[in-house]
Amino acid sequence: MHFTNILLILLLPFSTSFNLPPTFRPNRAPSTSLSIQIAEVDATGNNLIVKKTLAKAQETGLLNKVYESGLLRNAKEAGVTLTSLEPFLKLASSNPDLLILVESAGPDLLPLIPTLVDTAPSLLPLLATLIKVPSGVLIAGGLASAGAAFGVVNIVPDDSVLNVAVQTLSVAVLGLAVPGLSLVGAKILGDLKK
Repeated sequence: MHFTNILLILLLPFSTSFNLPPTFRPNRAPSTSLSIQIAEVDATGNNLIVKKTLAKAQETGLLNKVYESGLLRNAKEAGVTLTSLEPFLKLASSNPDLLILVESAGPDLLPLIPTLVDTAPSLLPLLATLIKVPSGVLIAGGLASAGAAFGVVNIVPDDSVLNVAVQTLSVAVLGLAVPGLSLVGAKILGDLKK
């Protein structure tokens, strides 16, 4: 009985019976003003989000934490050098459409930068360990994850909404996200270690 109540509470916002009929909705006149998102900048034109993020990175000692985590040492031992990044830079410079895409996504991506700086120190030991992992292990892990998703879909019955949600979540995470990230990571690490 509790499961039914929880299910009804979760589905309540999606019910169309609680929407007002079109005749009772207030008349909203179209807006004539243009909505343009302008980046907040200081007097010299520096983007404030980037400026605050760089100041926070300096205050927290992010570069010292990168050094202390051993990421740079492990990258060097794995054969990753700045010259191995050249193909990626050439790819970016030869595809101006890619640069336009990144530039146009800039205002949407800028608010994510402080989050990345906040989570970077906790992810550094993981990155330092993962850079040593051979590409073959990442590929095998991606294939094993896809196999696990297949197993979940075949083992978990389709007899309830909760079970179907578990199947859907497992396919999304284990069947798509993890294998995709594993294959992309294996390709990037393989290219960097050449």
